[in-house]
Amino acid sequence: MRIALGMDHGGFPLREALLEALEEMDCEVIDFGTDSPVRVDYPDYAEKVGLAVQEGKADRGILVCGSGVGVSIAANKIPGVFAATCHDAYSARQGVEHDHMNVLCLGGRVIGDELAKLLVKQFLNATYLGDQPGGDRYARRVGKIIELEQKE
Repeated sequence: MRIALGMDHGGFPLREALLEALEEMDCEVIDFGTDSPVRVDYPDYAEKVGLAVQEGKADRGILVCGSGVGVSIAANKIPGVFAATCHDAYSARQGVEHDHMNVLCLGGRVIGDELAKLLVKQFLNATYLGDQPGGDRYARRVGKIIELEQKE
């Protein structure tokens, strides 16, 4: 699985833990940085990761800022990106299964290394149920989200 990874300075503290988790899962990482705690603007990283997912260069994305909220808001401006901030295992898994989430957003100032690793594993091991037998309700709901996205 190809994963686009991006973070600002607030997300930088989780960088090594995330790279370790992705390596353990045998993922190919497209690393957009940042690679230092120097202050940068999170929308720049959300755009890079979001476009990689939108264009099919990455299967899924992971974004980290201080709270996870800013990168989530920015990434969701890109059509085809379904980004959500998750700080518990259920949401990280269920967001993929029910809502077709393709970008996991985390708060580097909210969670620690071990929880971040767990959330990445839940996110990447989950499968969207809308494509499965009996998944019509999920596909219908995601279809409505796509319609909202396409309204002018």
